[in-house]
Amino acid sequence: MKITRRSALKVLAGTTVILGARAIQRSIQSPLRVFGDNTDYPYHYHFPFICNPLPTMQGKVVHIHCSRATTWSGQTDYWDYVDQSIVNEMIDLGVMKLTGASTVPDAWRAILPSYQAGEKIAIKVNFNNNRQCSPSSNVIDALIQPVNAIVRGLEMIGVNLSDVLVYDAIRAMPERFIQNGLPGISFFGSSSASCNTSAGFTSQSGHYVEFHAPAGVHVSREIVSDVLFNAKYLINMPIMKGGHPIAGVTLGFKNHFGSVNDPSGIHNLVDVVNKPAAYRTDYNPLVDLMASPILGGKTVLTIGDALFAAKVFNDTPKTWSTFGNQLPNSLFLSIDPVAIDCIMHDHIVAELGSKVASGSNNYLYLAANAGLGQFESRNPWTESYSQINYQKFGI
Repeated sequence: MKITRRSALKVLAGTTVILGARAIQRSIQSPLRVFGDNTDYPYHYHFPFICNPLPTMQGKVVHIHCSRATTWSGQTDYWDYVDQSIVNEMIDLGVMKLTGASTVPDAWRAILPSYQAGEKIAIKVNFNNNRQCSPSSNVIDALIQPVNAIVRGLEMIGVNLSDVLVYDAIRAMPERFIQNGLPGISFFGSSSASCNTSAGFTSQSGHYVEFHAPAGVHVSREIVSDVLFNAKYLINMPIMKGGHPIAGVTLGFKNHFGSVNDPSGIHNLVDVVNKPAAYRTDYNPLVDLMASPILGGKTVLTIGDALFAAKVFNDTPKTWSTFGNQLPNSLFLSIDPVAIDCIMHDHIVAELGSKVASGSNNYLYLAANAGLGQFESRNPWTESYSQINYQKFGI
């Protein structure tokens, strides 16, 4: 069932609080940006993705919502209150609607048209809030159910589970996550976590991200994780999070701070909240990360996890007023890393309003200027996007 803008609020239970478009557009000069315009960025990239996607997928973001995906109502261990069968259905519908395919296997073949048996597929999850094998806190981190749903689809096109590599290279991947994964998947985390196989970093030529900073701007050298370096393809799985004390929001681009060895060295350059002397509006190293052929260049799909989401980056589960005072219970899918972050950013601003730091989507404006995808900012509840093909579906 496709959800029209008028019926979208009916799909979400309860009363939706709607904010004006000004809150969405206040952090940028213009709500639209022409794809590939290179007037404001020091280095121009070509669309880097290796999968040669169907033209109809570029600039397209699919939003799948199902109120039955979670049954959490305040309990601890929120990750135990996710329905795997419903999440499977959401991922299946999402890849079909994204690609236009009529079957799940055909959808995955459209996303990975050049896949050959034996090639490694990395999945970047987000455990930014976790540093222990058995954490006791209830803060938002990655869920295993969307990963299992993805791997289930990959199996349909002949991918061997031993070729699926799930990682967060600088955080501990907890036992509750690993133990509930489909048998055969490989998991990699921080070398400091005794329960994890280390994602590893090799300091040698070819393993570094190339930064293209303006003259006088120093960017620390970043090494890409061995797991990602050795993979042929990458599926990026950020969590929709706001309230970050440095970046304002933390979405698909920033998820790759967990793909490199020492992102703390570039924090000042992305600090839109405090705006230290090193921060600039005309350069952001997040753009270089996504444009790197050994990182963003391997990305075939981004799936934004908003089953719980987080209003504040290290928050516990909370209901969202814009989702009818319920959990978001949503997944976002796109092959365009700029467009999907734009949509998730706009949902965060619709919920939090002025609490979101001004300019928190400036990196997306720069990324679009650098040719990495489609930028647009609107109110996702009250306005229609004209540059991004944003489609909502309910189950």
